[in-house]
Amino acid sequence: MEEIFKTQLRAILRVGDLGRVRLLVPMISSLEEIHKVKEIFAEAKDELFRDGTPFDRQMELGIMVEVPSAVQLASRFLREVDFLSIGTNDLIQYLLAVDRSNRKVAGLYEPLHPAVLSALNATIEAGNREGKRVGMCGEMAADPLCALVLLGMGLEEFSMGSLYIPVIKRALRSTSYQAAKAIAQIVLEMDTVGEIKRYLFEQIRQLGMVELLEMYR
Repeated sequence: MEEIFKTQLRAILRVGDLGRVRLLVPMISSLEEIHKVKEIFAEAKDELFRDGTPFDRQMELGIMVEVPSAVQLASRFLREVDFLSIGTNDLIQYLLAVDRSNRKVAGLYEPLHPAVLSALNATIEAGNREGKRVGMCGEMAADPLCALVLLGMGLEEFSMGSLYIPVIKRALRSTSYQAAKAIAQIVLEMDTVGEIKRYLFEQIRQLGMVELLEMYR
């Protein structure tokens, strides 16, 4: 398996010589895994160097935050890598012990659950402390209600399907960072999903984006 992984890394490093590429490793749960990835990554670079093959020697290495242990160790992880990307689809599922593909319990899968918001805020704050970028890829980044809170938490990179870009741009441009920060601080003090959603729906109305509420009907 390590040889297959190294072959993939060599290919990514070679492509990086043709344009900007960042390496993002999924499902990391421990520092040991990061150390092993970095070891194999270094070996792949050494092999390309010995072969005289052009490659990106400064390629950034990042990891996905998709499991609770990665949230707890975010600050330590950031000392080892260049950036984090929060994978909300899996993280929410593991935090709430909900299989979103199972119709019997899928209704319990809730991005605006207080525990989820607390975990996201802790991860973003870890990035701020360590001076490293924290982005997000997952359905939550494409939700206008969530986007307001995420902006207020300090998230700077939102990844989503192209269909959602105009909607999220509209939501983020309709408020200032300071206003979004105030919204996030209030939401983080709330105890229930219902309370959080009612408050955010009202904020959407006050920002003049009533038409976006049709998404939630």
